[in-house]
Amino acid sequence: MKLLSRKATCNTHGQDSSYFLGWQEYEKNPYDEIKNPTGIIQMGLAENQLSFDLLESWLGNNQDAAGFKKDGQSIFRELALFQDYHGLPAFKKAMVEFMAEIRGNKVTFDQNKIVLTAGATSANETLMFCLAEPGEAFLLPTPYYPGFDRDLKWRTGVEIVPIQCTSSNGFQITAPALEEAFQEAQKRNLRVKGVLVTNPSNPLGTTITRSELNLLLSLITEKGIHLISDEIYSGTVFNSPGFVSVMEVLKDMKCESSQVWNSVHVVYSLSKDLGLPGFRVGAIYSNDDMVVSAATKMSSFGLVSSQTQYLLAALLSDKKFTRNYISENQKRLKQRQKLLVKGLEKAGISCLKSNAGLFCWVNMKHLLSSKTFDAEMELWKKIVHQVKLNISPGSSCHCTEPGWFRVCFANMSEETLHLAIQRLKSFVESMNINNQIHHQLLKNSRRLSLTKWVLRLSFDHDREPEER
Repeated sequence: MKLLSRKATCNTHGQDSSYFLGWQEYEKNPYDEIKNPTGIIQMGLAENQLSFDLLESWLGNNQDAAGFKKDGQSIFRELALFQDYHGLPAFKKAMVEFMAEIRGNKVTFDQNKIVLTAGATSANETLMFCLAEPGEAFLLPTPYYPGFDRDLKWRTGVEIVPIQCTSSNGFQITAPALEEAFQEAQKRNLRVKGVLVTNPSNPLGTTITRSELNLLLSLITEKGIHLISDEIYSGTVFNSPGFVSVMEVLKDMKCESSQVWNSVHVVYSLSKDLGLPGFRVGAIYSNDDMVVSAATKMSSFGLVSSQTQYLLAALLSDKKFTRNYISENQKRLKQRQKLLVKGLEKAGISCLKSNAGLFCWVNMKHLLSSKTFDAEMELWKKIVHQVKLNISPGSSCHCTEPGWFRVCFANMSEETLHLAIQRLKSFVESMNINNQIHHQLLKNSRRLSLTKWVLRLSFDHDREPEER
């Protein structure tokens, strides 16, 4: 008799993905400017550390919120006692107003339709439990965040069918790609319950266009399925085109009384826009009352602490601060992204043109020994073990083309990023030198073979007939 459940002993968590393996290598030998200057630099972590000074300054100027006080009096006991898992009303109000502000107030959100969760991971999994049965499927455009293989599938039993997007159009979603994904689901005898997109995209660092969103809304209307828009990077858009939320498009359609109104769900968190992944603050927003009700019940398994809600309610309610933070953070992201792109260009490496996120989608096809995913893994291992950089290979993101890598730029100091770029530049230069030597050796070898062949012909021609 087995002592453990199949869930405990199965190997479907996704921990064997190169995305997670790179993290394991980093943890064995982490870079530190003083203690371990030759260690592995973590460029596989989409974390925003560029604007902590703004947050710390606010905390210094708001001692009541930071010290869990109200009008100078401690409310520690009140916060420490049990709270309703619907969430603190003041925080939910501040959260939906912050979401609207990020979207330029082109769309507003009702605080009664938001469900608080312990991060976006919990939010996405909760929606899977609400919208699909085990063995049913969601379509995801590639490349997609490697953690979705864990977040969406592991405990829910939901399957993922990729929508195969390519670099020919900047990895945009197309009608033929959607149709191919549906056909693939049919071949696998999977019932499709919806589409999940990340907007802005992780790992591409691009925003989904309005035309793509219209295409997706037309699809879910036609098929009678759901659309989940994971918008956790919505506040990181630093270049045009600007961010367009699916809720903005839905509002413009004026379809409040139709089924599609209840079939669109948004995931949000404060992990990326505010750089607070350790606070574990996520949210589900839905117009479907049954989804909100079910998700609220499920949220009891992953609540946001009342202390966190109280602190962030005060911070997000400070409109002057949030406006300044969003603007300044986007400026810093733009500068940092430019630094990485220009540095890689000097190393002979190009990036997909991006306008958002904490990373670049980097093209290293020319460094592959062959146009295969095996060659991509071979290159990735060299970059991790020799160059000492942990980056995420495209295959871990289910990219259809070998040679793409996600490289993060906002989770380190500018000096560390310069060092990482220099390491990669030196590696590329050494590869070029080795390739030149290899080609020269091949060239010399061919010349030597040709000389021997000519001499042999000459010798054979000069011999007497009886010697032949």
